[in-house]
Amino acid sequence: MTDLPPSSPATRPYEARPRPPHQGERPMTGFRSFLRSGHAPTLGSAFFYFMFSCAVWVINGVMAPFISEAYHLTAAQKGLMLSVPIFAGALMRFPLGVLAQYIGRKNATLVEMSGICLAMLYGYFMVNSFADLIAMGVLLGIAGASFGVALSLGSGSFPPRYKGLAMGLVGAGNVGTAVCALLAPPLAQAWGWQSVYGAAAIGILLPMAVMIVFAREPTDLDKHASLREHVACLFEKDGWAFSLIYAVTFGGFIGLTSFLPSYFYDQFGVSKVQAGQLTMLVAFMGAALRIFGGWLSDLWGGVNTLTGVLLTVAVTLVLCGFAERSLTVTMLLILVCFAALGAGNGALFQLVPLRWPLTTAVAGSMIGEIGALGGGVVPGAMGLSKQYTGTYLWGFVLMAVCAAVMLVLLSFIQIRWTRTWAEKGGRARVAS
Repeated sequence: MTDLPPSSPATRPYEARPRPPHQGERPMTGFRSFLRSGHAPTLGSAFFYFMFSCAVWVINGVMAPFISEAYHLTAAQKGLMLSVPIFAGALMRFPLGVLAQYIGRKNATLVEMSGICLAMLYGYFMVNSFADLIAMGVLLGIAGASFGVALSLGSGSFPPRYKGLAMGLVGAGNVGTAVCALLAPPLAQAWGWQSVYGAAAIGILLPMAVMIVFAREPTDLDKHASLREHVACLFEKDGWAFSLIYAVTFGGFIGLTSFLPSYFYDQFGVSKVQAGQLTMLVAFMGAALRIFGGWLSDLWGGVNTLTGVLLTVAVTLVLCGFAERSLTVTMLLILVCFAALGAGNGALFQLVPLRWPLTTAVAGSMIGEIGALGGGVVPGAMGLSKQYTGTYLWGFVLMAVCAAVMLVLLSFIQIRWTRTWAEKGGRARVAS
């Protein structure tokens, strides 16, 4: 695999403007300037769409204590049930990204949300066994395919200096996982866990309506680019480096979010509703800090931010493994870990449009596809660790080792990045 030269179409920024002064600028004035620089209604529509998609994607994870009780699942079976939607969503991201290049990102979101609605109806009417749950997990992957298109749609009308913040705001739609963790368990307890699928089928109609009314297709992409140019990032070392790092940050976020309701319920004996509430807190932390990660990366640099993120994740995960007897200590550590994961997600996608300014949708989908596969490993690794060693420790240690390896990779590869397409620390290059 070879890297494209800095002057190639896939790496040359399509717009270069002087960076606005950060020091001395009032926060509200700066945010208004940010909103005026792009199309805010599309940004909001993309956030809303991504929030609902994230909520649907982890719905089986949030309901896992109910489902496990209904079908008497082993730890390994629970891990499989939670891994399937993540793997399926990862594999569907790249095809949706390619589709978006040809029918438009707005139209692609409407096609996907229609598929989500049909999948939820299948879950409500047809799921009656563990085999059906596995099939339902594949259908939930439709919701997981939303990531790259949502970020590209929301940030498409914003200039390079604001891409990190725009993508951070859209990516904060990960808060949908927290909303699902808060609302789904009480609904499942009151009306049965299948009713949650029915509620989701109705709920997805709202972001569809918002997308139709308020969003517009950005004009930042080269509509005449060839398929070869669109998929060029698949054959570059940078693309794989981004994907592997994302497998730790986003993969860790989505994998742990799916797994934590079962972990809190089984390990600490809390109620099913309380397990959802605890998961809501940590998922909200990760989603909220994604915005901060994008903003900090615009200011400080995505590479600098990711360095701190990976170090924090590695340390807190190891400590979580040794704190499995204390719910209080575990919660504090997981909150810090999720804060770092969220900031890392925002930081990485601040770098994506700098590296692939003309093919951001496809590059984001490819990185999201491979990166999200890391999330599919998390529940399975945790389940196997518990079933065969009697503790979740080794699952946490495995994730920490992966974070440490990515930290070493980043320390080497960032040297070339800052010599070609980014300023020192990973900030956007500006016109001289």
